[in-house]
Amino acid sequence: MNDVLPAGVERREIDGRERLATRGDPVYGEPTDGEWRAWDPRRSKLGAMFELGMETGLEGGETVLYLGAASGTTASHVADFAGPTYAVEFAARPARDLLSAAEPRPRLFPLLKDARKPETYAHVVEADVDAVVQDVATRGQARVALENRRFLADDGRLLVAIKARSEDVTRDPAAVFAAVREELETGYEILESRRLDEYHADHLGVVARPR
Repeated sequence: MNDVLPAGVERREIDGRERLATRGDPVYGEPTDGEWRAWDPRRSKLGAMFELGMETGLEGGETVLYLGAASGTTASHVADFAGPTYAVEFAARPARDLLSAAEPRPRLFPLLKDARKPETYAHVVEADVDAVVQDVATRGQARVALENRRFLADDGRLLVAIKARSEDVTRDPAAVFAAVREELETGYEILESRRLDEYHADHLGVVARPR
């Protein structure tokens, strides 16, 4: 199990137990200790990937494209330790919360856009980002990752959480994951994958790089 965390992410004792934490303004009522804020892996797929020891390749300071930012729960933690973080969210209501999360974070750039239509934000997001983090609850999650591959540097990393129930509520999640992996492999080399059920039921975490 890999236990290497990016610079800016630490395990700290907060509220009586050891938790992942980043330094930044709290966003969703999470426990804090001074300038450190707890990162709840049950509310964050990327946090769960860290807790499970997946080798994300993140070192801290990277340029990130975050797809499916929602209200900024995870995107705010990413912006706490990464470099420029472009946060794409389609729905207006959570995007308002995302704006609030971004207000004290000069490196977090909210984009009210649809991750399935990367051409609509291609003029804003810089080329060759170091990582694409994807958490979109929609059918066609592999397709979203493939269509956003254009932004990723050749040696960059795709960190994606696949939600089986968003693809097909009637199929066995294992079958869904196999199909999604097969489609992802048309454009990515999968380096690691692991189910996140300990924290998120019927989700698969995948680390990949462009082919």
